[in-house]
Amino acid sequence: MTRMSGMRILPAIASVGFVLAVPILLFTTNIRFLASDTGYLEGGLRRHDAAENTGIALNELDYAVGAIVRYFEDDADTLRILVFTGGQETALFSEDETLHMEDVKGLMRTIFRANEVALGFVLAYVAATVLWAGERSGRTLAKETLAAVGAGALVGVAVGIVALVGFDGAWNQLHEVLFTNDLWLLDPRTDRLIQMFPETFWAEATFIVVGMALAEAVVLVGAAGGYLWFTRPPRAEQDEQEEEGADDDEAAEDEGKEEEVADSDDSDEEAVSEVSETVEDEPEEERLEDEEPTDETEPEEVEDSAGDEEEAEDQAPQPQPPPPQAQPPDGPNSGSI
Repeated sequence: MTRMSGMRILPAIASVGFVLAVPILLFTTNIRFLASDTGYLEGGLRRHDAAENTGIALNELDYAVGAIVRYFEDDADTLRILVFTGGQETALFSEDETLHMEDVKGLMRTIFRANEVALGFVLAYVAATVLWAGERSGRTLAKETLAAVGAGALVGVAVGIVALVGFDGAWNQLHEVLFTNDLWLLDPRTDRLIQMFPETFWAEATFIVVGMALAEAVVLVGAAGGYLWFTRPPRAEQDEQEEEGADDDEAAEDEGKEEEVADSDDSDEEAVSEVSETVEDEPEEERLEDEEPTDETEPEEVEDSAGDEEEAEDQAPQPQPPPPQAQPPDGPNSGSI
């Protein structure tokens, strides 16, 4: 019974993991793509007037963007970027900004690892359950994909609504959850990091990530839905499959009941065996004493038997003497005349 339950639980857990891994894969892939796309980041500098805000030439800021992208991927602990401004070489970021970038790097590395784990799980699930073991059919995988897309769509819609209604408040709350310090509280008047990437840039990036995820979801829905449509069985076969599924469920229930009965019988046999072993372990002398009467009781039983016989003889009725015979009268002998 336990083995059968385990065999059913493990595939169910794997299926739930697949449904959760797909939306994680979509969102983290999009975040990683934008964070690594120097073209998108350089375009953001121009759209949000970074050169004017910082007083630094765009070519210097473009160089800084490339250094930030490499920093997220390499093993360096500290980000040091030197730029020319006013004919002098100076550090682009202040000490607080540099420390905050260390926290950001830790967050980005976590997102990258989550992306890799989700991708590995999805590929392993498809390869192990569908292609290799054949435990899942293509139709089952398509249905699970639709469920995963539905879960991701709910998350994406929720994030989009929050971003539209109150991005500033949600952005601050997100920082409070993700970071354990207040280094993220930057001053737009003096801190170049927020001058290069203001909140409007991050709101734009959020909508792009959600929009890409929804577009990917549409593609997956089309692929999974199309597969289900073109591989749908005829009505008669579908009814037979449903009946077979019901029969399989009943057979599994009956098998579980039989195993419970077998376990109960085994328990009874073990109890009988324990009692037998207890009797066998009992010393033979004690059993003989319990079974055979002792010599002391025999005379008492004989005396009791003799007394019972005497009482029976006393109570038995005494025989009566026979009645006297009638005597003929005395006189002459009689004869014929």
